[in-house]
Amino acid sequence: MGRGAYWIQRMCRFERATRSECRGERHHGLKPGGEGKAEKLKSRSRLKLWMIRTMTTVLLWTCVLQLTALGGTWGPRVLKGWPSCFTPSFSPLSLKRVTPVVEKIALPPKRIYRNNGYVMVSCNGGLNQMRGAICDMVAIARYLNVTLIVPELDKSSFWADPSEFQDIFDVDHFIASLRDEVRILKELPPRLKRRAELGTVYSMPPVSWSDISYYQNQILPLIKKHKIVHFNRTDARLANNGLPLEIQKLRCRVNYAALRFTSEIEELGRRVIRILHQNGPFLVLHLRYEMDMLAFSGCTHGCTIEEAEELTRMRYAYPWWKEKVINSELKRKDGLCPLTPEETALILRALDIDRNIQVYIAAGEIYGGKRRMAALSDAYPNVVRKEILLGPSDLGYFQNHSSQMAALDYMVSLESDIFIPTYDGNMAKVVEGHRRYLGFKKTITLDRKLLVELIDQYNNGTLGWDDFSSSVKATHASRMGRPTRRVVIPDRPKEEDYFYANPQECLKQPDEPWTSLVRRDGGANPSRTPLA
Repeated sequence: MGRGAYWIQRMCRFERATRSECRGERHHGLKPGGEGKAEKLKSRSRLKLWMIRTMTTVLLWTCVLQLTALGGTWGPRVLKGWPSCFTPSFSPLSLKRVTPVVEKIALPPKRIYRNNGYVMVSCNGGLNQMRGAICDMVAIARYLNVTLIVPELDKSSFWADPSEFQDIFDVDHFIASLRDEVRILKELPPRLKRRAELGTVYSMPPVSWSDISYYQNQILPLIKKHKIVHFNRTDARLANNGLPLEIQKLRCRVNYAALRFTSEIEELGRRVIRILHQNGPFLVLHLRYEMDMLAFSGCTHGCTIEEAEELTRMRYAYPWWKEKVINSELKRKDGLCPLTPEETALILRALDIDRNIQVYIAAGEIYGGKRRMAALSDAYPNVVRKEILLGPSDLGYFQNHSSQMAALDYMVSLESDIFIPTYDGNMAKVVEGHRRYLGFKKTITLDRKLLVELIDQYNNGTLGWDDFSSSVKATHASRMGRPTRRVVIPDRPKEEDYFYANPQECLKQPDEPWTSLVRRDGGANPSRTPLA
């Protein structure tokens, strides 16, 4: 028995004896002549009782404090496993159990450097355009030894998505996982935040496709001078090629490790993937045939006159879409239009894609609706979308948030057995590169210029089905996501292969030899030839 418990027991006995003595005096009475003495005895008894209670309280609190201190050290092994009068018999503490140990994720050591200033960025475009821009901005901040403020996402584009960075990406993981490279803050320090709120921050768009020397020689002096610089446009601001290897690898690290979707998006995306896997293999078709894409590109092949006029009106309604007068058929023949749903159905059949495979449509609302999707649905009856696989309550959280919906499609696209984009937009390119990074997953990049020519020949009867199918398969035999070298075109960076479509510096070296891309027709129609 512990010393504290022993003294508590002694005091309790003494207290009981004292109370009994007091009760005896009341019941039996005293002689009349001893009233003064009785009063003295009563006062003395009360004092003793008060002292006993005080000492008991002090001892009890001392024991409690000692037990608490011991419990912090021995609790998990000794004290917390003992049943006691303070622990009910039904308490979990009285049951023998093994408590799982949650391992803390080791964070990389924080990089210490002299901060040259702060960079704020406002990304523009859709989800995947902004994704590439975020990777570029981290690399630039790292190279310039500046602090990056968590990027602001575009809310003024065609989609008008109000989502913030933390609504799409796990912001805490983003900051913590890159702490050994660059300091990232959720907002400016208070002394500088006021300047930003007053609009006195120096704002500019960096020059597109610039190498790192541009930022070192022209941007860094501005940051040192103004302390804060705001980049108001971020798309394609860093070159594809000619950058230090560590910069290229950092861009990959941000893209494939730091930019993790929120837990809500991850959970729902994994649910869609599980449903698809349970039903067999699936193909993701990035059918870029939404209204905004057609209006922007001016591609109206297969549309009614009324639809073509509607698309033209929409193009003129957006002043930042610079090209207004567009020859749709000429653009289509140059391979610059997304394939229509009807053309896509023909190509899938020509490639001998199994009719019973699940075809997941990763896209927004298809322009023309069921009428335009009829040919594809007839050829492939298992056409599905996330809206079909999930209930309205599942997607309610993401409604009217196009970037969050695109994040779901991005996750499903990465896990598909085959990925086929019908247009080489930002999502097609970034997913292609991510699938290369994951081990050269099968990604069929369509040669639209040649396909349009073959489709027209088949439709007008000058090319039979067997010849048509053989030509389509032969054209795409080397366009299945196998390792290739990026095209480098000096002084024409826009025509080069996009870094995020083929981040070759970050890819595992395959057993098979690399191939190189050689451009034909001014870059519109690439073909692959073996490296010397």
